[in-house]
Amino acid sequence: MSYFAAVFARTPQGWVGTEAVLAEAEGVDDVADLMREAAVESYGDPVLLLIEQDDDWFAVLRLDGENEPRAFISTVREDGLGGLFYQLVGEAPDGDVGGDPELLEDLGVDGKRLADLGERALPGDALLTVAELAGFGEEFDRLRD
Repeated sequence: MSYFAAVFARTPQGWVGTEAVLAEAEGVDDVADLMREAAVESYGDPVLLLIEQDDDWFAVLRLDGENEPRAFISTVREDGLGGLFYQLVGEAPDGDVGGDPELLEDLGVDGKRLADLGERALPGDALLTVAELAGFGEEFDRLRD
């Protein structure tokens, strides 16, 4: 199982990104803690976690302050890495788009556009588009190389 995951936090100086290791995460609380650490280290808010697995699916998680994370997942999976985020997307059937497509609207990513990316784009291309629209495309590219 190959995946790419990175956390991005918006700071007064711009977006700061770092690769995220999810191998030890056992649940959403562990992932939220990882995101909160990034927020504290960068003094950033909101914090976004972008994940792509095996060119199969992608997910975007958003954390604002002490709130619970919100998620959009292009293809819901109940097992493996996808299972970590399953509880965030509600009653979406395995294999469908799930979660909140409007979680990035205030960052310039329209909910309809995010949903379309989930259905029509390769996961890496979709995440690059999200990063560019939200204003951290260069930082995303830096981490992907």
